[in-house]
Amino acid sequence: MQQTANSASLDTMLDMLRDSHRRRILLAVSNHNPRTEGEFTTDSFTPDETSEDEIEGLKTQLHHVHLPKMADKGYIKWHPITETIRRGPNFADIAPLLKLMDDHEDELPADWP
Repeated sequence: MQQTANSASLDTMLDMLRDSHRRRILLAVSNHNPRTEGEFTTDSFTPDETSEDEIEGLKTQLHHVHLPKMADKGYIKWHPITETIRRGPNFADIAPLLKLMDDHEDELPADWP
């Protein structure tokens, strides 16, 4: 398995999981591979009261912050032109932590994921 520097460190994994958007993306990719960028700005991933401006801001954050950050660590493979997201070469590093958190969802704070 190819591994990006520090992709398996607990600090790196927790940094990836610190943001709710990244948690949702990683969980979604864990459950179904590949995904599309558009899935993460739909009603199922954003609160009902989210305005169009907020959705545009989220799209910008995804494209310029969240997706590149996860791709840099190898947790996802992101293709900006096709807007596809799939498990990256280091996804297996973070998968056990995602499973642990998902299995204990009822014990986690209400804002999980």
